[in-house]
Amino acid sequence: MSQKKCQVVVLISGSGTNLQALIDAATRADAEFSIRAVVSNKPEAYGLTRATEADITAAVVNHKDYPDRDTFDRALIEEIDRHEPDLVVLAGFMRILTPEFVRHYGGRLLNIHPSLLPKYQGLHTHQRALDAGDSEHGVTVHFVTEELDGGPAIVQAVVPIEAGDTAEQLAKRVQVQEHVIYPLAVTWFAQGRLRMLEDRSELDGELLPRGGKQITG
Repeated sequence: MSQKKCQVVVLISGSGTNLQALIDAATRADAEFSIRAVVSNKPEAYGLTRATEADITAAVVNHKDYPDRDTFDRALIEEIDRHEPDLVVLAGFMRILTPEFVRHYGGRLLNIHPSLLPKYQGLHTHQRALDAGDSEHGVTVHFVTEELDGGPAIVQAVVPIEAGDTAEQLAKRVQVQEHVIYPLAVTWFAQGRLRMLEDRSELDGELLPRGGKQITG
């Protein structure tokens, strides 16, 4: 008897390249998760078009329609919960979430961040890695906690920094790896192999290193 697929809601704010990688993974014959809905805080986000073209429910909860962050997040929770997700995935969702929101989805909320966390939390990570003279950079999928970009790491892809790299060139190579490791982490969760255990990620019953499982891009 086939097991029910893990139901995922994806939150976006922009073009949705990571969303597309998740859509592509979800349409494979052996996929263990299904995207129930895509929700954006920006009505013009191209990711909504990607969802519609893939016959996935697309919804907008525009943050500009709400007087403050708390009210917006409560409306967002209401929209997400209508779709009864097992997992909520942030894919370029450019809003800082309230503690109430994070607690509501505790242990089933993932984010992807373009750095080798805990290095370079926040913005402009590629340029910051170059300015620091780093020899490598990369991307991290992690569980979301109340600390910005500070939740337990799940998987990291390491990308070498090449001589003469610009932030734009580095970003493109990192993005290739984003599209590999995000569907991988979602699949692990869908298979029941991955969970958050206090301040660590656990895969197949074993605690992962603080930086998560590493792969080389």
